Amino acid sequence: MIRVELPAHLRTLARVDGEVRLDVAGLVTQRSLLDALESRYPMLRGTIRDQSTGQRRPYVRFFACEQDLSHDPPDAPLPEAVATGSDPFLIVGAIAGG
Repeated sequence: MIRVELPAHLRTLARVDGEVRLDVAGLVTQRSLLDALESRYPMLRGTIRDQSTGQRRPYVRFFACEQDLSHDPPDAPLPEAVATGSDPFLIVGAIAGG
């Protein structure tokens, strides 16, 4: 069971409290995790990644195991601790401005 932590605005949109738990078949990658998340919560499609290109949205970041995974290839395996559910996969809304 994969644990995913969403930012507050996406939790509100998905109507969930706290962590989301997902089953991901096969190799656990950013792509397979996000596919499972969007399948279970279709209202999140297009909010985390562009629907046509599959690219991560500019102001969204991914973290796990104290590492920034935002620029990792979408098909690279996620850390074992995420795949086993011992550490969560964090989806974070980045803040910009001056």
